[in-house]
Amino acid sequence: MTRTGAHSRTRSRTRATRALTATSTLALLLLTATACGTASAGDDNHPDHRTFALAGRTLTIDSDDSALEIVAADSNPAGRIEVTRWWQGSVAIGSDPKVTWAMKGDRLVLRTKCSGVIADCSAKHRIEVPRGVAVKVEDGDGSVRAQGFADALTIRTHDGSIHVTDSSAPLTLRSGDGSVHAEVSSRQVRTTTGDGSVHLELGAVPDLVESSSGDGSVTIALPTGAAKYRVTTRTGDGSVDVSVPRDSSSSHVVTARTGDGKVTVRNAN
Repeated sequence: MTRTGAHSRTRSRTRATRALTATSTLALLLLTATACGTASAGDDNHPDHRTFALAGRTLTIDSDDSALEIVAADSNPAGRIEVTRWWQGSVAIGSDPKVTWAMKGDRLVLRTKCSGVIADCSAKHRIEVPRGVAVKVEDGDGSVRAQGFADALTIRTHDGSIHVTDSSAPLTLRSGDGSVHAEVSSRQVRTTTGDGSVHLELGAVPDLVESSSGDGSVTIALPTGAAKYRVTTRTGDGSVDVSVPRDSSSSHVVTARTGDGKVTVRNAN
């Protein structure tokens, strides 16, 4: 055996040993940091809180990656928006998330950015809005819950569910990928989802309901009583069940469509 050959094999073994050691160390760090990060992120007992001034009577909420809870609050003075943020994610290796929030005119911009080997940047924001403010929500990735609105409410999510309760406002709800639920007394309701179910419970006789899903069931529950409805339904693959009183000339118009799923229009329980 030549000295050159032995030296080459020794260097190869050394490199392999170093690579194995580095891999094992990284795996240990990831396992330890992930366990620690997950334990602390799930229990954020010290949320951040900010107050913003709103000059007008309309508010746009622009969020990239957060679950949102939006409340029309009687306790909020006119012109004041209260925002509370809980971090729900985890960072295995890297720095804590960078959070920015700012009011630009009538637009509240919420951003959360993580940098790390493994990161979950999920956060939750509760936004309290004074009565008398119309709200438009644009959420990139996260669910949206809203309650208490009497003024126009428009919600759009790229990937996340929408749930609206205790409201009489005209509603426009749209999700690219997520379910849409509403238990409201609104006279006008428009809902669309690309992939998910739609479930509406209406506490007042509506003037207009338009609901559609690309892939999912559509259920609309309407108030009982003397009202009759002009109902139009369509499904690409599924059954249709309409049990409310119908009148083709009624001013109470209900449209329910889905590409794949059951359509149900019934009386509310």
